[in-house]
Amino acid sequence: MDWGNVTAEDLIDALREVDWSTPPRPLSEFFSRFTLPRSHSKWNSRLKCNLYYYRTNYFIMIIFILGMGFLRRPLAIVAASVTALSIALLNDSFAGTFSEKVTRTVRKFSPHLAAKMRPPLTPVIRGRPAAKRAIYICGQPRWMFVLMSSSASFFLWFASCGLLSVLWALAIGLLATILHASFRMPNMKARLNTFREEFRTVWRNYSDL
Repeated sequence: MDWGNVTAEDLIDALREVDWSTPPRPLSEFFSRFTLPRSHSKWNSRLKCNLYYYRTNYFIMIIFILGMGFLRRPLAIVAASVTALSIALLNDSFAGTFSEKVTRTVRKFSPHLAAKMRPPLTPVIRGRPAAKRAIYICGQPRWMFVLMSSSASFFLWFASCGLLSVLWALAIGLLATILHASFRMPNMKARLNTFREEFRTVWRNYSDL
């Protein structure tokens, strides 16, 4: 897979649609084989490949850095957790699993309310969906939950008096992610993994025809 031809929009779509439950890569693999990229094109390809392959490690690293910066502020730790939830809900797989678990929990106490939390049916034309499948959480559009959780996290950050600190922690986390993705040499596992994901995408598109 030629990562040099992958646009930032394609990378974001791939991160949004990939399975959220992928375990992080081993630390022995994550912190090994650092080299300087030979050219800008090599750096661009390496950055995109590593961001996709080590996505779970980067997510955990950023949340860990945010948490370490607020050990003395319990409310800020809650804010970091809500922020992580807001980001995770942007992933299709996580949003579906989250909605299913919440609906299942509500069903135990109120089956009537759980029935109202079902997502609306997607119209089908000639055996295919009329448009790209929209993501619903508990019967409501996903953007509503993302907006509510983002607003709640912003309020918690403001109440904890740690907005400036979180900006520094977030900047450090993002900088560490970019530096690692820039200097970590993609291994054979990463290349094979991206080829496998590319095949799955092609096969999924073929099966939808």
